[in-house]
Amino acid sequence: MELKDVVVTDVLNAFTVFSPKGRRENMNERESYGLSLCLEGQITYTQNGVNYVSDKEHAVILPQGQSYSIRGDKNGYFPVINFTCLGELCDEIVVLDIQNAESLIKDYERIKGLLLFDGNRAKVLSIFYEMVHKLSSSYVPSELLPAIKYINDNYSDPELDNGELAKRCNISEVYFRKLFLKHFKVSPRQFIIDYRIQCAKRLLCEDVMKISALSEACGFASAYHFCRVFK
Repeated sequence: MELKDVVVTDVLNAFTVFSPKGRRENMNERESYGLSLCLEGQITYTQNGVNYVSDKEHAVILPQGQSYSIRGDKNGYFPVINFTCLGELCDEIVVLDIQNAESLIKDYERIKGLLLFDGNRAKVLSIFYEMVHKLSSSYVPSELLPAIKYINDNYSDPELDNGELAKRCNISEVYFRKLFLKHFKVSPRQFIIDYRIQCAKRLLCEDVMKISALSEACGFASAYHFCRVFK
């Protein structure tokens, strides 16, 4: 089941966990799904030998019925919403890159307040669905996470190509492109162009760079190429 298709049956509770550096804890057969956000700090979850990092830039879906360990990397506070849904959402931890952390935290606070009183179930579900909608566009299959991280770190490289990205994911280039198209509905090349354009828009709003320097910083071969694509 994809996050955008989830049918939430209940929001059970909402609370904030303080996680100190050095914390070690095991979760055995989690009773419900959980959405964990981060106000500050960092946690590493480990499930079946795979590490998943939770920080201010990454929300985490914790799977119902599954076991995992928790390690506190940095002191921090982590808002958690426990919920149930129709069918199986996931059987492994899912990490979501987020661009709207402040908005999600505000939604969490609204839900937490509403849960203090009876009779607010419909409103709570409505707000939680808003959060799911915001997060659904951020979901990336675990197979593609290394590629997305590499794009994020190396989008300024004009030589960035499918071969390098597929190599990072340890899959063939043909399968990488097929999987990428299936999830993002665009080719990897178009995704990179769109990513570069979004970065260019932010820099243009700051109004601190010349077009030639901006185009180079965003991975375009020349200022002419940048202007043509941007237009």
